[in-house]
Amino acid sequence: MLKIGSIAPDFTLQDQHGNTISLHDFAGKRIVLYFYPKDNTPGCTRQACAFAGAYAAFRDNDIVVIGISKDSVASHQKFAQKYDLPFILLSDPERQAIEAYGVWQEKKMCGKTSMGVVRTTYIIGEDGRITHVMPKVKPDTNAADVLAALGK
Repeated sequence: MLKIGSIAPDFTLQDQHGNTISLHDFAGKRIVLYFYPKDNTPGCTRQACAFAGAYAAFRDNDIVVIGISKDSVASHQKFAQKYDLPFILLSDPERQAIEAYGVWQEKKMCGKTSMGVVRTTYIIGEDGRITHVMPKVKPDTNAADVLAALGK
């Protein structure tokens, strides 16, 4: 997991529309980068819908919201359409950003151990440095917690 003050690793991935997006495309802006396990699962859906519900506050404060998972572009497109998600979803099947941000970790569920994405949110400042690290966030409160951390 990355630390506060470190430079956010750049990456280039495809969004839900098949467009190529790089982190450096948003230089000079604050960015909320949230990593989640899988489209259309209960927790991930609640988290995405909470960000969608709070999206006006992010947009009005010129804050970019980006969700990243291993899901395909097609999966992201369906997920975004189904829940009317107004922000960027990036597809990272090769785990480029997922591993660079240290969120591919061992997880335990129902007594089984496996590797997977640990739900984590990073806030990146205008200078490209990480200002907040929120590990193991709660899906229902993540968006509100981010806004509170940003004083909004």
